[in-house]
Amino acid sequence: MDYAYATNAATMAAELLAIDSPTGFTDRAAAWVLAAFRGMGYPAELTRKGGVLADLGGQGDGLLLEAHTDTLGAMVAEVKASGRLRLTPLGGMHPCNAEAENVRVYTRGGRVLEGVCQLCNASVHVNKDYGTTQRSFDTLEVLLDEKADTAEETKALGVQVGDMVCFDPRTRITDTGYIKSRFLDDKLSVGILLSFARYLKDTGITPARHVWVHVTVYEEVGHGGAASVPAGVTEAISVDMGCVGEGLTCTERQVSICAKDSGGPYAYRVVGGLIAAAKAQGADYAVDVYPHYGSDVEATLSAGNDILHGLIGPGVYASHGYERSHTDGVYNTLKVLAGYVQP
Repeated sequence: MDYAYATNAATMAAELLAIDSPTGFTDRAAAWVLAAFRGMGYPAELTRKGGVLADLGGQGDGLLLEAHTDTLGAMVAEVKASGRLRLTPLGGMHPCNAEAENVRVYTRGGRVLEGVCQLCNASVHVNKDYGTTQRSFDTLEVLLDEKADTAEETKALGVQVGDMVCFDPRTRITDTGYIKSRFLDDKLSVGILLSFARYLKDTGITPARHVWVHVTVYEEVGHGGAASVPAGVTEAISVDMGCVGEGLTCTERQVSICAKDSGGPYAYRVVGGLIAAAKAQGADYAVDVYPHYGSDVEATLSAGNDILHGLIGPGVYASHGYERSHTDGVYNTLKVLAGYVQP
């Protein structure tokens, strides 16, 4: 496989990252993914939940590849008397990673208002407790970049409880191949699956089994992969971020194969097959246990589907924060997919 497919995956991920899509607000991102698959000539459709299901072809027992385009974010929980906004997180958004970030607030009336998320009383020269204040979504607030100094002024802008608050991803791809952004989990892997689909199309390869892709939209709240499993699927692999951190061996330049996470062990046979594919393709890989992690494919099993399951992904550092990966990790993930689908 040419390295250009890794570069293409990063480019497609960057385009998708530019589309705000926190859990529950994914229609535009799903439409973009749908158009991308159809643009390559693949049959693809929206699921009732709002995800995308694409048929990559092949015959025999079905293999479902899952990734998700929903991200972390927040929702307006209160318009305060000061005109500022108290937030409630969507997914595992941590307040320490929300502070001092630019945001966009999407109103029900169709306006998009810019603002910034800050600690309440955020001026160091005024607040002697700035450094010791516990960061929480009760001690943070959003200041709109508008004349919004009272609740009435803010509400007059169309802002109300339930409006979506999206954090700027700050995406950058460096000359040295590093990919830095919020929400690489899991838009980087959506880019990988799109580029893998392009690889199959360009090479004319017909998978040795019937391969489907499901790009889900509720993974960050635990039920993304719980539905829309096509008939005949006997195995599902979640293509998500690989964990990088202390006690693990994976780096940002490798593909991570997960043996176990908080949901328990992945199918022994599948993990072994992924390792064999990595070796056969000459992919740089690591096998790790993730201590605090759950995946789409575990939701697929929890919904009662009688399938085998596995999990791979490019190494990503600083998960759920300002994340970083590398095109080498993307390339190694693509190689494992190619080797597993066409052994």
